[in-house]
Amino acid sequence: MTDYDYDLFTIGAGSGGVRASRMAASYGAKVAVAEEHRVGGTCVIRGCVPKKLMVYASEYGKSFQKAKGYGWEADNVRFDWKTLIANKDEEIDRLNSIYIRNLNNSNVKIFEQRATIKDDHTVELSDGTLITAKHILIATGGTPWVDENVPGHELGITSDQVFYLDQMPKKFVVTGGGYIAIEFACIFKGLGADVTLVYRGKELLRYFDKDIITQMHGELERLGVRVITESVFTKIEGKKDGVKKVSLSNGETLEADEVMWAVGRKPHTIGLGLENANIKAREDGAIIVDEYSKTSTGNIYAVGDVTDRVNLTPVAIREGAAFAETVFNNNPQAMDYNDIPKAVFSQPPIGTVGMSEKEAREQFANVDIYKSDFRPMKNILAKSEHRMLMKLVVDGDTDRVVGCHIVGDDSPEMIQIAAIAVKAGLTKAQFDATCALHPSAAEELVTMKTKFTG
Repeated sequence: MTDYDYDLFTIGAGSGGVRASRMAASYGAKVAVAEEHRVGGTCVIRGCVPKKLMVYASEYGKSFQKAKGYGWEADNVRFDWKTLIANKDEEIDRLNSIYIRNLNNSNVKIFEQRATIKDDHTVELSDGTLITAKHILIATGGTPWVDENVPGHELGITSDQVFYLDQMPKKFVVTGGGYIAIEFACIFKGLGADVTLVYRGKELLRYFDKDIITQMHGELERLGVRVITESVFTKIEGKKDGVKKVSLSNGETLEADEVMWAVGRKPHTIGLGLENANIKAREDGAIIVDEYSKTSTGNIYAVGDVTDRVNLTPVAIREGAAFAETVFNNNPQAMDYNDIPKAVFSQPPIGTVGMSEKEAREQFANVDIYKSDFRPMKNILAKSEHRMLMKLVVDGDTDRVVGCHIVGDDSPEMIQIAAIAVKAGLTKAQFDATCALHPSAAEELVTMKTKFTG
């Protein structure tokens, strides 16, 4: 029998890799993990966590304005970018240390180096050390994609750099129509920048429910973000004063202090050595796995964004946990990708779970729609024109609520709870039977009684 250095060697110490490694160790496995950047991965170090902190920061400006309608004076408010960045960095350092401590407490060996695959059971660290393992788990995540065919593309930043800018841009141009582009458009607008969002398609958030897309477009305009659709960058040029000039395919030219690429992410597999172990991947680098996250090479697995299934942190964590249960606890588990709640932390934010109306109509013979579009009570005295949209998608034959979509303040918090009901298969009648909590925006979820027939 072959003696291996480790039972499991994990490449990548992000959310999925850390959860898998710690659980495997708890089941008695000897485990090591390699991380070339910082333990915590994209979400903790340069993704969800620092972004949400910046979202919070950007919302205060709007709150101060709203407060005037409630009798508060806030004319001397001042924002300091360097304070935000310093405090954000301090929090990321704290979380990074917690992740390291948790791995150490779980007896997982950490190698703060890049690891590449040499063969089915061997990895090589950046210092040349070779390590053998019975099982290898790839959890290297994703990396921002940039259109390198655009002259001057290197003058733009990505989400990897945006958290570390020395100064806050006064003029900000971002290209993209998904989560990241919209969130950072709202962040910098909320912090006081002049923001333009450029997107190649006709509509933003193309995989979302159509009503959500329409509502969000209107909310961005109410916020003061300029949205240019059906256009792409054709050139980025630097000027002597540090300003960047962006040429668009529609013939327009924009100037900005910072230009951001947010046109998608790609699996982080370049140079990883997949070919050395005959691991099959798609043309874009995404590792092909089965329902148990196993690759084409039987003892090598992959979880998280590197597989490009559902690229969300909680999904990576659950995939990592299912892997550990399957391989090291003799308890085969596969991730269930149905009814995963999602949020866009825009202003106002979006929360959604389950099917869009279009998806439901493609699957069910009869679909009932309930929706409510209103100005929240909080916005009345504040004289804010921002609105709220709530929508339920129902299978007309079974009365089961198969989708819930919300645009408005606190929608991510609401959708986490609504996701339990959708996942449990509750019916519209059961929603209706639930007593409303008044006054609240969320009560609309149980008081929408009239079918939408438009």
